[in-house]
Amino acid sequence: MNHSQQSSEGRHDEDTALSDFLASLMDYTPTIPDELVEYYLAKSGFQCPDVRLIRLVAVATQKFIAEVATDALQQCKARQAAVVKDKRDKQQKDKRLILTMEDLSKALREYGVNVKHQEYFADSPTAGLDPASREE
Repeated sequence: MNHSQQSSEGRHDEDTALSDFLASLMDYTPTIPDELVEYYLAKSGFQCPDVRLIRLVAVATQKFIAEVATDALQQCKARQAAVVKDKRDKQQKDKRLILTMEDLSKALREYGVNVKHQEYFADSPTAGLDPASREE
């Protein structure tokens, strides 16, 4: 076999694998509904009648969300572990994890997504006060 025949066979195997994967998407029901994916694709100016492509986008989105959620959980665990070390009180160690917007923002920043959220009343002691009455 020469190099061009090997390259052709390798390409054929890749094409077959891709075709098989796309065909399997017809039988797969993603977590994110097709209608939701179609809505956001249409909103961005993309129209596609092929359900396989819609489901491929849904699967990719699902994977992205799962990775961000996992990274945010790691941020949360690291933050809460640091709080326990700071307090030096092992009796206060609460097993519940509390995911904050800060944890999610740090996880999203790793993927190039910058999140800015509004300041809520509980975020700082001066939130919600008249700007003239704030001590600066």
